This record gives sequence, C-alpha cells and structure tokens, in this order.
Amino acid sequence: MAELLIIYHSRTGGGQQMAQAAYDGAKGEISATLITADQASAQDVLHADGYIFCAPENLASLSGTMKEFFDRCYYPVLGQIEGRPYAQMICAGSDGQNAVRQLARIATGWRLKEVQDPIIICTHAQTPEAILAPKTLQDEDLSLCRELGQALGAGLAMGVF
Repeated sequence: MAELLIIYHSRTGGGQQMAQAAYDGAKGEISATLITADQASAQDVLHADGYIFCAPENLASLSGTMKEFFDRCYYPVLGQIEGRPYAQMICAGSDGQNAVRQLARIATGWRLKEVQDPIIICTHAQTPEAILAPKTLQDEDLSLCRELGQALGAGLAMGVF
C-alpha cells in the first residue's frame, strides 16, 4: 500500500491544523503518516511514496524547524527519492511566497515532482501580538488542505504519480 508522509511544523497552531486536515483527507485513501518536522527522519522520508510539507512562514522565510528537518535529511536521502510526488502548504501572516520558493528549491534538489500548486493560508497577522497568538483557521481554508490530502492520497493509490 502506498504511503503518504505529511511533515509539518507549527508554532501557533495554524500549520498543525492544516497538516491534520490533509491527513484526515488522505487517510481514507492510503496509509498516511503525520509527523512533526523535529521528529521526522531520513528513514521516514525513504519509506514514503509521496509527501506533503507544511510549515509557517517566519520572517519571510520557511520556519527554522522545517528548514532544520531539510538540513538533517537532505543528504541522507539525496539520489534515492527522485520523481516522488509532493505538495506544500504554508501558513503565512502576509503572503507566504518566499517560504514557498524556498521549499520548492529544496524539493527541486531532491528531484521531487510537484503535483499540486502550493496552498498558502494567510492569517494576516501583522502585529507582534497577532503573530504570536494561537491561530484558529477557517473551515473553508482547512477544506483546501483536506482536499489536497485526499487528492494526493488518491493519486498515490491509483499509481497516477
């Protein structure tokens, strides 16, 4: 059975909600694993057939914890996961585009195949208080994440990717 690995980081809850929604969408389609970026290992990456990466944008960049995951796992899996499908989700306070570009560059280095346009959910948090506050995302935003998980799971199950 195909395995979808969903790796996420969340500081204020938005990314966690997004990753959970994608997991909920995927788990009826295939075997899915939801794991935090600080717990994910190169073995987890090697074992999976496809990936969803979910992280917040911090200071116009991919969050440090997610970047640390890629730093830790990049070379141990390099050359062993080419062509596998991936998608990404970013929880941003403004536009999220820099985090998307950074993650896409890393995925390009791994030679992963992007199978879905990135999902960026913008919280519009612009003050220190709003940025640091726990996030509660809207159902319509989370439905996009569920649909992504379901679509990637179905594609893996059918061998489309």
